[in-house]
Amino acid sequence: MKLKDRDYKNMPGHWVLASLGKKVLRPGGLQMTRQMLADLNISEQDEVVEFAPGLGLTAQITLQKNPLQYIAIEQNDEAAKVVRSYLHGNNRKVLIANAEQVPLPDASATIIYSEAMLTMQTAAQKSRIIAEAKRLLKPGGKYGIHEMNLTPVDINEVIKKEIRQDLAKAIRVNASPLTEEEWQQLLIQHGFKIISVHTAPMHLLHLRRLIQDEGWKGVLKITVNIAINREARLRVLKMRQQFVKHATHLQGISIIAELLPEEQTL
Repeated sequence: MKLKDRDYKNMPGHWVLASLGKKVLRPGGLQMTRQMLADLNISEQDEVVEFAPGLGLTAQITLQKNPLQYIAIEQNDEAAKVVRSYLHGNNRKVLIANAEQVPLPDASATIIYSEAMLTMQTAAQKSRIIAEAKRLLKPGGKYGIHEMNLTPVDINEVIKKEIRQDLAKAIRVNASPLTEEEWQQLLIQHGFKIISVHTAPMHLLHLRRLIQDEGWKGVLKITVNIAINREARLRVLKMRQQFVKHATHLQGISIIAELLPEEQTL
């Protein structure tokens, strides 16, 4: 589909950016993705499941570590096709499924991770997805998330509501970021132990972050595509406006949690 034929008025924000050539679509940027993967410490013995791989950039980095197994769970057919193009050899596949109901047996993974996915879910959906990650993980397995974070931890509820409403209007998805304490408690409630936490500014559309994530050639490509497409340009400017407006309260966050044996959670 050509750029001019896309429905930029209603398309979710991350797909707007992807269609313009942006490859890194995570709140904390490529550096936070690499931090999350470093903390997960994936080895050749690991059975890895990735929820919602999107364009598959993180999948490519993971596959370089040659895990024993890599399975992506993706609902979007186009994204699934892209990720499949990166998969070669045995024990590498993409399943078209919802992360709330994954067609895999209990205790079939040692590592599960997702990025910029839980933020876009309701409270009930967040809980169901984390419960599904727990079901799929072996005891001692690790769960990594890279999401949007609200700061400070005691942020005013009125401001929190305003941020969520502004983001929903700008990115056409009901974004519901949490505070660092809320993210941690959500994982702890499901039987996880927090191993590491990292935060970074939410600078997804700041020039310096764009250069870090996309390189000069990538930034040039994105800039040209924005310049020649008015509808896309309006959407990008609206998203950036909201990110700048709420910059003091928005971050990217990476959390690694370990699944405790049942007897330790009683």
